Amino acid sequence: MIHIGTSGFSYKSWVNVVYPQDLPSRQRLSFYAQMFDTVEINFSYYSIPSASSLLSMADRTPSDFLFTIKAHQDMTHNRADNATAFRRYCAALEPWIERDKLGCVLAQFPNSFRNTPDNRDYLRTFRERMGEIPTIIEFRHSDWIDEETFALLRELNLGYCCVDEPRLPTLVHRVYAATSDVTYVRFHGRNAEKWWHHDEAWERYNYSYTEDELRPWIPKIEYLAEHSDRTFVFANNHWQGQAVDTARQLQMLLTKD
Repeated sequence: MIHIGTSGFSYKSWVNVVYPQDLPSRQRLSFYAQMFDTVEINFSYYSIPSASSLLSMADRTPSDFLFTIKAHQDMTHNRADNATAFRRYCAALEPWIERDKLGCVLAQFPNSFRNTPDNRDYLRTFRERMGEIPTIIEFRHSDWIDEETFALLRELNLGYCCVDEPRLPTLVHRVYAATSDVTYVRFHGRNAEKWWHHDEAWERYNYSYTEDELRPWIPKIEYLAEHSDRTFVFANNHWQGQAVDTARQLQMLLTKD
C-alpha cells in the first residue's frame, strides 16, 4: 500500500494556491484530506503535541486517513536527559494509535549526527523508548549510508527514510532501502544554492520538480512497496504549494506505470 501526501498542510503561502482565500484555517485539514490520504505533521518537532489536539485532527479526517509525525527536537537534536520527552511524546500519540490513524513517527536527525559508536547506541535507545510504535530514521549525513547501518536498522525494526535532496557534500544522494515493515520517502527539492545559505527556512524547499526528475523514483517506490507492508511518500518542497504538485505528479506516474 502506497500513501502519498505532503510534509505539512497549513502554510500561509498555500492560500489562493491550494486553499481558497475564504477557507478558515481550521478547515484546511479537511480540505486537504479530499486530495490525499495521508499527511506528515511537522509542528511536533518544535512542541510536543497534546493528545487532545491530535484527537481533534483525527476527527477532521476520513476513517482511512493516516498521519505520520515528526519526532520532537529533544528526541533527535537535544539528546541528553530526554527520557521524559519520549514518555510525553508517546503518550500524546495514543488517540491516533487507538483509532489506527498513526502511520509512523519520523525521527529526522541533524547533519551533525554522525555515524559513531555512541550514536549507533543512541538508535538502540531510541527504539527501546519508542516501544512498538513504527519509527523511521532520516539521516542528514552521508556517512551513515552503508550496509552496516541498514543491518542495524533491520535489527531494530527501524525504517530508513529515503530522500531526494541536492547533490551536495555530506548529504544523502537518493539511496533507497527497505529496513522495516514501513518504508518512507521524502522529496525535499534540489535547491542546492539555498540549502545551506538562506534567510528564511522555506527558501531551502523552494523547488519545483519536473516529471523527468520524478520518474526515476517510480521503480524505487514500487520496490519499497513490495518489500514492506506500507509505504509513505511525502513532498516537502512546500513553498507556495509546490509540494501538492509534486505529490500529484507522483500519483499520476505510479498510476501510469
